[in-house]
Amino acid sequence: MRIVKLIEEKLTAALHPHQLEVIDESHLHAGHGGARPEGETHFRVVIVSPLFEGESRVARHRMVTKVLAAEMNNPIHALALKTQTPKEADV
Repeated sequence: MRIVKLIEEKLTAALHPHQLEVIDESHLHAGHGGARPEGETHFRVVIVSPLFEGESRVARHRMVTKVLAAEMNNPIHALALKTQTPKEADV
């Protein structure tokens, strides 16, 4: 299974997002540490979830990385996050 699809499935099941975008940015990091020739190592995630309500940015990021704990460091080397509530995202 492609890593993007796995990330989407796990975050959807755990955080019930109103909006989710997972972008593979591995091509921007070719040749850098942690990058594999086949890619799928560096990702950007934009997620809007009602479960983030009342949580700090750090707590939100921890929620996401906890869901993806098995994938962190291998195959995911880098994960950039934008986490918002529906109200913040105006969704």
